[in-house]
Formats: sequence, structure tokens, C-alpha cells
Amino acid sequence: MGDASEHNLDAAVAWGIPSKSETRWPVVAAVLVAILLQLVLPDSVLVGLGAKAVVPAIEGVLLLVLLVTNPGRLTLEQRRLRLVGIALIALVSIANAVSLVELIHALLYDSRTAGRPLVYASVPIWLTNVIAFGLWYWELDRGGPARRTLKSHPRPDFLFPQMGARGSDPGWTPDFSDYLYTSFTNATAFSPTDTMPLTRWAKLLMALQSMASLITVAVVVSRAVNILN
Repeated sequence: MGDASEHNLDAAVAWGIPSKSETRWPVVAAVLVAILLQLVLPDSVLVGLGAKAVVPAIEGVLLLVLLVTNPGRLTLEQRRLRLVGIALIALVSIANAVSLVELIHALLYDSRTAGRPLVYASVPIWLTNVIAFGLWYWELDRGGPARRTLKSHPRPDFLFPQMGARGSDPGWTPDFSDYLYTSFTNATAFSPTDTMPLTRWAKLLMALQSMASLITVAVVVSRAVNILN
């Protein structure tokens, strides 16, 4: 029985089929939310991005490519599509970083722009920050969502509580909701909470996210206090 299961696993690795693959739809929903959040931003924080709809349109095209070529579950045989996915996440991250820089500049130096719309604009930027880093954690941990369902996956980059809890499923693997939760708690606490980064790149990404979240909150709160006064 054991030999048969190992043989099936080897066959799955050879054909690029994980033993239990993850569906793409939660990630698609998160990317769509990020695109919508970019569309509601005021023009004053999109100066560095050119036309307001250009970047969301490119993100939509990349997302459509992923859906058309692989609409169902994620498999190792779609390795080229992973580059498209990484490009999509990078575009969302870069667009949000530029929006954050423009927001901070407008809050601190642009007296012509009303303060309240800029304070409101910080909410979609902060939420997009949570989604973007959740996507990065999901895409990079243990070689990606398809690779980490196999026994041959690389060592974990994040230590989830379920991985060491007594009585937990030994075959448990995180899905996108776990990474999104990790991203949310890191953005609110400005530090890891129940999920610990184990590798250098994971620590660096979490530090960058905490820094971006802290700057957003600090600058926006200070401007909000001035508006109230």
C-alpha cells in the first residue's frame, strides 16, 4: 500500500500534478478587488501612473490570460503561467507603491488638494497593500502554490501555527486565505503575529510591508488631526 502511494506521488511529480491542488478563484477575487481599489483612487495620487485606467487595464489583461489558459486548479505543468502571475503581482505592487508615494507627497506638500479626499484615499491604498503582500507570500512560499502540495517541496518560508500544533493534520498546507490573514495581521501590528518568517526574503518582505503600512498610518493620522483642528 505504501509503495503504491509513493509510486502515485512520483507520477504526480513527473506529470506536474500535485496530490491536492489549490483553486485559483480566491486569488482572482483578490486581484479584482485590488484593481477596483485602484480605480476609486483620486487622480491626485495617480500622477506618476499616467492615465487612470491604463495600469488596471494591463492587470486585467494579465488576469484574463491566467483565467483563459488555466481556469481551474493550479498545477506544476503551468510553470510558464507562473511568470505571468508574478508579473501581475509585481504590477499591482508597483502601482500601489507609486500611489502611496504620490499620496504622501500630496498630503505633505500639495496645499491645492483637499485633505479629506486624500485621507479617504489612504484606505484603498492600505487595503491594496494587504492584498499585494498576501499574493507575494502565497506565490513565493515553498516554491509556489502547486509545488508546496507535494512532499518534495522546498523548506517552508513561513511557520504557520498549524504546522506545529498538537493534533493538527500532518498533511496540512496553507492556502491563499492563510497568507492573506498573515498579510493583514502584519500590516496592522507592524510585525509578525502568529505566523513567523523563516527565510531572509520572507523577513524582508514582511519588513517592507510593515514599513509601508506604518508610513501610511502615521502620515494620514497626522493630516487627519490637522483637518480636525
